Order: sequence, then structure tokens, then C-alpha cells
Amino acid sequence: MADTYDAKAYRPGVGIMLLNAKGLVFVAQRIDTPGAWQMPQGGLDEGEAPAQAALRELEEEIGTSNAEIVAESRGWLRYDLPPALQRSFRGGRYRGQRQKWFLCRFLGDERDIDLGHDKHPEFDAWKWVPPAELPRLIVAFKRDLYRALLDEFAPHLGPRKGGRV
Repeated sequence: MADTYDAKAYRPGVGIMLLNAKGLVFVAQRIDTPGAWQMPQGGLDEGEAPAQAALRELEEEIGTSNAEIVAESRGWLRYDLPPALQRSFRGGRYRGQRQKWFLCRFLGDERDIDLGHDKHPEFDAWKWVPPAELPRLIVAFKRDLYRALLDEFAPHLGPRKGGRV
């Protein structure tokens, strides 16, 4: 049976699984939710291509777009917000988010990451973690999405082969 849903009920956006040379994944702690870690994500601007949005979101959220896109999710992944968050998220217009995800390799060094780069920072701490830790770190309502990403991107995970370390 096909997965049908009302796309207008889900805010369109992108997410980025950013890997360093060792194959660890970038996660950051949300300022508004201490203890809540996530990968960078954000909305699509009008007329913006998802790949372009992914690099823009990296720049806005972590201060660098020094990355290359390695893979893109086959389809759009989505999650539902808990009812209490649905009412406050974007004026209650959305049930959740639907996202195109990108696996990217970080090409810079840790000095390139600046969470205070944007005048409205979303994160106050960051770290690199093994991919298998992602479902444990993320809020419960995004856990299935993160597991699906790990399955889909599994062939590309691991340390960088050749090139800089």
C-alpha cells in the first residue's frame, strides 16, 4: 500500500548528516531544549533547490558550508511533531516536517565550526558521535527518521577513504 499523506501539513525542509574524516557524525545541542541533540536541518526557501538549502543551512547553523554532498535520500522523510509542539510550531500550520536529507563530508577543520555565526543561533554545543549513537541522542519523535537515514546511508558511512584526514 502506498504511503499517502497531505504534503501541505508538513513543512518542507532539508537535513544534513555531516561526517568528519573519521566517519563520526556532527550533532549539536539545541539552545531551547537542553539535552536535545540533533543534526543540522532547516526549511526550504521559496524556489530553492534542496541541495542548495542543505549547504545554506550548514552555513547558518554551524558557521560553515565547507562540505561536499556524498548522497541524497531517495525520497522525502517526515516526522510528526507531538501535539503540544504542533500548536506552537509555525503558528500551528504544520503537523510536522518532510525533509530531503543529504549525507555530506566535512572538508574543513574544527576551527571552521562556529555556532555563534548567525545572529539567532539554534545550538550552544556540538560534538562528533558514532552514527549508531544517533537514535539514542535524538528526541523520540524523530527517532524513526534517524534510523531510516542510518539504513539508507549505511553504504557511505565510515572513515573517509584517501584524501585529507
